[in-house]
Amino acid sequence: MRATTIHGPYDIRVEEVPDARVQRPQDAVVQVLRACVCGSDLWAYRGESARQPGQRIGHEFLGTVVETGSDVRAVRPGDLVVAPFTWSDGTCGFCAEGLPTSCANGGVWGAAGADGGQGEAVRVPYADGTLVRLPAAAASDDRLLTALLALSDVMGTGHHAAVSAGVRPGATVAVVGDGAVGLCAVLAARRLGAERVIVLGRHAARTRVARSFGATDVVAERGEAAVAAVRELTGGHGVHAVVEAVGTRQSMETAVGAVRPGGGIGWVGVPHGSGAGLDMSVLFRRNITVRGGIAPVRAYLPELLPDVLEGALDPSPVFDLSVGLESVADGYRAMDDRSALKAVVTF
Repeated sequence: MRATTIHGPYDIRVEEVPDARVQRPQDAVVQVLRACVCGSDLWAYRGESARQPGQRIGHEFLGTVVETGSDVRAVRPGDLVVAPFTWSDGTCGFCAEGLPTSCANGGVWGAAGADGGQGEAVRVPYADGTLVRLPAAAASDDRLLTALLALSDVMGTGHHAAVSAGVRPGATVAVVGDGAVGLCAVLAARRLGAERVIVLGRHAARTRVARSFGATDVVAERGEAAVAAVRELTGGHGVHAVVEAVGTRQSMETAVGAVRPGGGIGWVGVPHGSGAGLDMSVLFRRNITVRGGIAPVRAYLPELLPDVLEGALDPSPVFDLSVGLESVADGYRAMDDRSALKAVVTF
């Protein structure tokens, strides 16, 4: 079978690899119909996070079950399924507490020795605890299939950010970052009842999507100027909740500056030293809560899936480029140079 591999900075290839197969009784094999490139994949692409030459890559996919191990009960061959970006057994203490990303037996697609999501098929460990069945009819609806793909990561991560920030009905929210996660956080905040959503971003195509998702204001400034703009929009007080969806020190400082006393920050931007040098006394004096981390997407799927199926929640516009597997390197290049927001890989 063919799969995407990485061999060094800016060196993405599609190569023949061993076929995905059941290795343990809890396994399933999924034939991939849709995958995508994540912003975090770009760190490996740029050489900012280490990968072994030839390592698989990609962690967002959905497809059709083609084989199951003898212990698998929740899915069967022929089922259309979506996979969250980590696998989990569904039975350990952390899974029971709604934190499958800390599963005692869990892992992430594309890790050393594991299949990546950007391939023709994927071996799924602990299929019962990981995969979520989808209606078979969705396979013939291109828009819906793409919207469902967002549940593998970015929609669940945006939701996690909004929940962690304490978004509630009537709240004013700021979203730091106009990438796919930030845009999905706009959807999530509006879904949770936010009255006003201020997006901090300067890319016109992305902020247009933000507006269509329900953003009420756009702030193009950065750093202290961005904080000042948010405060001007909120009578000098700041917002009730901030989503931090970038992962740099500057973005976190912006989040702290934009939130009002007693407010919360939902931190989902994978950090590049974003916590370094922050003055913890500011958080203490202003009663600011910081929560977040790796989104437990599997735990959110039962809540978000019905809204996507009913059309009440449609994150599909975050995908603005479609490439076949043979052209996946073009998707990486487009996202790297910001000519695309998020690339979907079709099979």
